[in-house]
Amino acid sequence: MKLKLTNSYLFLFLKKNVMEIFKRSYHINPIDTQERINGILNQQISEAERQDYYRQILGMIDLTTLEGSDNNERIIQLCRQARNYHDITRNVPDVAAVCVYPPFVALAKKQLNGTNIQVASVAGAFPSGQSPLEVKLAEIEFAIGQGADEIDMVISRGKFLEKDFQTVFNEIVAIKKLCSDVHLKVILETGELQSLENIRRASDIAIEAGADFIKTSTGKIQPAATTDAFIIMLDAIKTHFETTGKKIGIKPAGGISEPGQAITYYLLVKNVLSDDWLNPGLFRFGASRLATKLLDQIK
Repeated sequence: MKLKLTNSYLFLFLKKNVMEIFKRSYHINPIDTQERINGILNQQISEAERQDYYRQILGMIDLTTLEGSDNNERIIQLCRQARNYHDITRNVPDVAAVCVYPPFVALAKKQLNGTNIQVASVAGAFPSGQSPLEVKLAEIEFAIGQGADEIDMVISRGKFLEKDFQTVFNEIVAIKKLCSDVHLKVILETGELQSLENIRRASDIAIEAGADFIKTSTGKIQPAATTDAFIIMLDAIKTHFETTGKKIGIKPAGGISEPGQAITYYLLVKNVLSDDWLNPGLFRFGASRLATKLLDQIK
């Protein structure tokens, strides 16, 4: 017989889980982590497999422009680029999404009408996260009202490093509630979290708070995406799946511009999580130049 959880019981269950995450001690050995990564990446892949991976990765890209100089012409050009890849090379998928700032969501939505390409928007005081929650929610509400299919938010790293984990958790919960059915990607900005233990704790908090995806970086600082941070995030997703049966997505972003780099992250997902995650519903790349270079390799 299934146990029916009331809202109050579910709240207490989640609260207990979250408090345990806040207090949990994490011990992650960087040398062991790197050895795991090396063991996965040392496997040989054939040229046929490589070509198949390139095609799959193209369909996982969030084609992105997030510059202060972005304007309507740039967004129209990016959307045209996203729509035309399969015209340039046969038997390749569309990219998964186009990712823009909130003022350009409606324009991108119009340009991509009639395709399966999603419109993602960074919102909620991206990239710093340094705004009051009310301001973050207002920006996210605007982006959703403009037609965003997905929201990429960033956690408050300052609060996290102060060990104010409750505020970090509460903000994600509030934003997820506002997003409702709009997919929420939670950016950890791993390059600012200082340790692998912090990256694991931030991953667990984001997942418990309702993230549909966890994402490495904004792409605005260095280091951005790194394999050691990424595999720790994969471990958090795997543990959550084994405990709850729920699959959480993953998105490396920042500095991934070469096809070989993308295959590195692809192989990590394949080996740590399984082939079940190798689809745009659970695996994305944040990139601006990667798609064109993949097409060059495919051609």
